[in-house]
Amino acid sequence: MHPRAGQKALEEDLVDVDALLDAYYDLHPDPADPDQAVSFGTSGHRGSSLDTAFNEDHIAATTQAIVEYRAGEGIRGPLFVGRDTHALSRPAFDTALEVLIGNDVAAQVDSLDGYTPTPAVSHAILTHNRGRAANDPGRADGIVITPSHNPPRDGGFKYNPPHGGPADSDATSWIADRANQLLAEGLRGVRRHGRQKALQGAGRYDFLHTYVADLPNVVDIEAIRRAGVRIGADPLGGASVDYWAEIGEMHDLDLTVVNPEVDPRWSFMTLDRDGKIRMDCSSPWAMASLLDKRDEYDIATGNDPDSDRHGIVTPDGGLMNPNHYLATAIRYLFAHRPHWPATAKVGKTVVSSSLIDRVVTSLGRELYEVPVGFKWFVPGLIDSSVGFGGEESAGASFLRRDGSVWTTDKDGIILALLASEILAVTGRSPSTLHTELVEEFGSSAYDRVDAPASRAQKAKLKALSPEQVSATELAGEPIISAITEAPAGGAIGGLKVSTKSAWFAARPSGTEDIYKIYAESFQGEEHLSQVQDAAKALVDEVLADD
Repeated sequence: MHPRAGQKALEEDLVDVDALLDAYYDLHPDPADPDQAVSFGTSGHRGSSLDTAFNEDHIAATTQAIVEYRAGEGIRGPLFVGRDTHALSRPAFDTALEVLIGNDVAAQVDSLDGYTPTPAVSHAILTHNRGRAANDPGRADGIVITPSHNPPRDGGFKYNPPHGGPADSDATSWIADRANQLLAEGLRGVRRHGRQKALQGAGRYDFLHTYVADLPNVVDIEAIRRAGVRIGADPLGGASVDYWAEIGEMHDLDLTVVNPEVDPRWSFMTLDRDGKIRMDCSSPWAMASLLDKRDEYDIATGNDPDSDRHGIVTPDGGLMNPNHYLATAIRYLFAHRPHWPATAKVGKTVVSSSLIDRVVTSLGRELYEVPVGFKWFVPGLIDSSVGFGGEESAGASFLRRDGSVWTTDKDGIILALLASEILAVTGRSPSTLHTELVEEFGSSAYDRVDAPASRAQKAKLKALSPEQVSATELAGEPIISAITEAPAGGAIGGLKVSTKSAWFAARPSGTEDIYKIYAESFQGEEHLSQVQDAAKALVDEVLADD
């Protein structure tokens, strides 16, 4: 751990914004270099202009590729464009708009020229497309410009098709391939207008008020107001800053925006575990400032820069582990949403806590376990066959109170508000309710660690088959399953090994020369360490095997 983890950033920790913006326009990528090519991970293309990984050429080529992709899919409706508060988001927004308007796409931008959370873009797409057929040419789609909780030096760019959620790998592969082709051709196939003409040609959409006004249909706002829950909402300098202010005002809640400051350097942040500025609302080090204020509010919450993640802080429990809150939210929602379909499943990723499995069994519901990536929940949320979809990385969404779709992308705002609803309705904090779950189902130790891996080793890990695992036990327990495909379908992109009381999953990183080991044990911290050590040995043995 870094010696200044949890302490406020110093001047030397801050990014040079001018250098970042200069590099965006001045540096030109070599598409033959994998580190400089367009590459869509689970959350779009990400990188820094300083590394020639997120520059004007990337955004122009990727936007043109999206234009051509949507044309090939027969999508001719509006395209909603949102951006977060990262320094590179504004120039990327300008570039994207120049290309969209240059291709006669009906781009819709924020009517207040403000920041737009990811869930507000998903909400806008679904609102426009409600009642439209799957082949209706008037369908809308969207672009969200954000690298999520990544450090201030990074930029991000992702595409949401008409279903409102993250694009699947077929779409992102096509878009990335076409974008790299355009880069290799010197952008000759890119059509664009000047910035002024692009801004004049874009339509305007009121993301903020449309989204905030609809919130009572997904969260019991009246119960929160009636109970007088004191809420402290920290946007962490992100796109939800004006949304939280409007939520408090429009719905007459006792709500304080803890820190309304927006600074592309994030100079007000406390350093994360590794000493970097990272706006991760699930990190106790990044959330240190809000944790210091936890006794001032009944519920305090944080969001990352694009507001698709949530952090929940209570006076009695501090910052809740994301897995603990997911399990608590699931238990509450499926007991307090009488209009949800009786057959609605509970969605989780393969690296989320097994506590969720035990809660789901107690509810008499079916577990829907998918690979990492929120895109796997999209079809189920749309047709209401999945009531809740959540990831261990503090991202989730759930159905409206009437059982219809709300968003098909992660929504950190409604998960934060749900914590206040839980307190208002039950009279107990989410952390207290989690303690009750532990008493009922047992306590688990959960953690993620990283191990080095070359590009070739990562490719090998991603292509593993269960038959390659010869071990019969893990940390003293017989192995009962070794899978490379999720129970609900879809390749994990790695390996998951389970015993009666523990499991681990190993997956290669999409951006670094490491692989990630997620692990959990219901036998305590010491056994968890044994599981992690055994997992690393097992994976290293498989990777070394020729």
